[in-house]
Parts: sequence; C-alpha cells; structure tokens
Amino acid sequence: MGPLAVTQLLALISLIVAMDNGLVRTPPMGWMAWERFRCDIDCKDDPKNCIREDLFRDMADRLVEDGWKELGYEYVIIDDCWMSMLRDEHGRLQPDPSRFPGGIEKLARYIHDRGLKLGIYADMGTHTCMGFPGTTLDKINIDAQTFASWGVDYLKFDGCSSNPIELMLGYPLMSKALNATGRPIAYSCSWPVYVGGLPPNVNYTFLGEICHLWRNYVDIQDSWDSLQGIVDWFSNNQDDLQPAAGPGRWNDPDMLIIGNFGLSVDQARSQMALWAIMAAPLIMSNDLRNLDNSARFILQNKMAIAINQDPMGIQGRRLLQEKNHIEVYWRPLSHSASALVFLSRRTDMPSLYHTSLAKLKYDAGNYEAYDVFTDSTVKGLNATTEFTLSINPSGVVMWYVYPEQHSKETETLHYQHKKASQFAFHKAEPAHLTVL
Repeated sequence: MGPLAVTQLLALISLIVAMDNGLVRTPPMGWMAWERFRCDIDCKDDPKNCIREDLFRDMADRLVEDGWKELGYEYVIIDDCWMSMLRDEHGRLQPDPSRFPGGIEKLARYIHDRGLKLGIYADMGTHTCMGFPGTTLDKINIDAQTFASWGVDYLKFDGCSSNPIELMLGYPLMSKALNATGRPIAYSCSWPVYVGGLPPNVNYTFLGEICHLWRNYVDIQDSWDSLQGIVDWFSNNQDDLQPAAGPGRWNDPDMLIIGNFGLSVDQARSQMALWAIMAAPLIMSNDLRNLDNSARFILQNKMAIAINQDPMGIQGRRLLQEKNHIEVYWRPLSHSASALVFLSRRTDMPSLYHTSLAKLKYDAGNYEAYDVFTDSTVKGLNATTEFTLSINPSGVVMWYVYPEQHSKETETLHYQHKKASQFAFHKAEPAHLTVL
C-alpha cells in the first residue's frame, strides 16, 4: 500500500460516523435469494424460480402467512442479478425492467405493507460477482441515495471485481454514505472474506464501527461438507472472531440452507443449533412455498430462536473436541442461563457421550436442562451428576441450561415453546439420556 492510500484511509476514518444506529441489536432474521435461487434469470422457461419481483412477493407472503414474521424473520433480501446491465441516464442503478417492471420502490412498498423489511445487493467493484454493474468509489454516494429513496432497509455489499485498496476505502465510504441518507439501513459487509477473514488483514474493532454484520468466510453450499467446513473455520479461529461479535455487530457464517436438498433432518438441526450458538444471522435461503414440515419445525423452533436472539449478544464457543468425534459448544445467555450443543461428527451410527456439567466448567449447584429439539426437561441435575447422551450421526443434542431456581422469564419462555410445540408438524425423537 502506498503512502497516498494510507493517508486517504486515515483521513476517511476520521470522517466516519459509527453505524451504531440502534439496528440489529440481535442477529438479523429473514430470507435471502442467493443459495437457493442463485442467478436464475430465465423467466421464460422457469418463471417460478427466476430472480424477479414475483419471487420476492411470494416469499414476503409466506413470511407473513406461515408464521415466520411473528417469530422475527423480517427481512426479504434480494441478492445478485436484480439489476439492468446499464445504469440510467443519471448514473443510477436500475432493476431489470422485464423482471422488475414495477421497480424496487414499488416492491419495497409491498413488503413494508406486510410489516417486513427489504434488503438489496450491491458490489464494491466494477462488476458484481455475476457480472452486473458494480459500485465503484465514485458511485457510492449515488447508490446509497438511490437505495434510501427506494425504501431499502438492508444492504448486502459484496466485493467482487475490486482490489484491497478499493475495498479498504469503499466499505467505510459506503457506511458514511448510508448514514448520510438519514434512512436506517442495516449494513452487511463482505470485506473480510476478500482479505482472508482474520487479523491483521481484518481490523474487527474498526469493522464493528462501520458495519452491522459481515461475511467472514466462503459462501455456504447446499451440503453437509460445506456446513462443516464453515463451522470448523469459525471454531478454529474463534479467539479472533468471537470477541468481535455483539449487539449491532455480528459475524456471519452465511445463510441457513435448511429445507433445501443437501441436509438430512439431523444435519438441519445441527445447523440451526450451531447458528444459534454462534449468534449468527438467521437468514434462510430456501423455497418457503415448498418447505417440508420437518424443516419448518426446525426453523420455527422458538427456543432455538430465543437462544440465537439472546439480548446479551455474546457469541458462543467450541469447548471440546473429543477423540470419539463429539464436539461440545457453549454460549452464555441472559438470566444466568446458557446453551450447550453436543455435535456428533460421526456419519455411521449414534454416539454415546458421557460427561457432567462440572466437566464442562459449570459452577457447583443444581440445574435443569431443557432439550430444545425434543421438548423435554432434565430435572435434578447437579453440576457433578454424570449423564450419558445418545447423539445421532451428524446430529446434535441442544440444551438450554439454567439454575434450578430460574426466573419467571425462563418459565415464560418454556411455556411459549411448549405451546408452539403442540401445533408442530414434526418432532424429533426424544434424546436417549441416562443420568447416572
């Protein structure tokens, strides 16, 4: 980096207004097009699945009518491939006229009328990842103003077709430009993934001042292998990543792929549990019009959502990797509670895991544990009590753990979850638990 670039960056940092505008104090929740629908623009032969305004209207309707909105899933996010290949005569981005004939502003009104929020995609570079017009440094202000004028509530700002210096200048500039519009817009930055995701290339303290959330690592694909690779990277680097997260500033391991084609039911539970532990955004990318009952029940699990949305906003950590391919993850929660996830990396048969809360560094005392996916409670659990769990291949057991003298808030949360479970379409088999 040359002296001029350093000087420009230092001057820019001094002008940035922090993005602490009260947005996404808990991880954002919603739906995004990319993983499931990619860049399908063939609306002639594939009208139900192509990137056009009808797709986003359909998903907004499903969020409202199928109970997602009331659980917190509020963003409908357009990803790449929505644009015309040319900016308009004023230099503004514009949607493809054949696929978005009503324009983005009209789509935003449709989404806002249903109590939801609209997200959109742009790219810090000459072109988006799929070759549509990018946002170069000289276009940042006009693009921010355009998005605000349309009523956009969330911007995913990607980083294809750029270079490290442009990224270093462009992401803070877009933060400043979004603030200057006066419209509250959640800002998702992809900067870290393009420079390796880790310090010293990524200054997470600075990133937390200019962005609400950020993509750290590669795109998720519709497979268990992809999901495991992401979890491994986040866990292996948790000492750098975990302290960066908190209310209004979140690490983003990418979309929930539950309900697509690549995960078994057990693997889907694993993603929901691990994303909750990691305080990750719960942004689904699936077809809500054709979601099976097991996927719906996992994604609408109120206790898993409550753990993810815990107001303290502390990201969890991997505690243990055992030789028998069991991993233990832990997250501290409000009201002296915590969450534990026991993950099996085996793929052949269920695993038995023997432990106690004391072995997992819990303080002395009596606890209760609520099993998130079986709706059952383990009572009379002293910290030293030995217990044995049976964990399905590539599956999890997820516990919400709280002191025996727990608060009314905890009791209310249990009641709400149990009430919801009475109407669930599909329930997990109860975990086989032996208390010794």
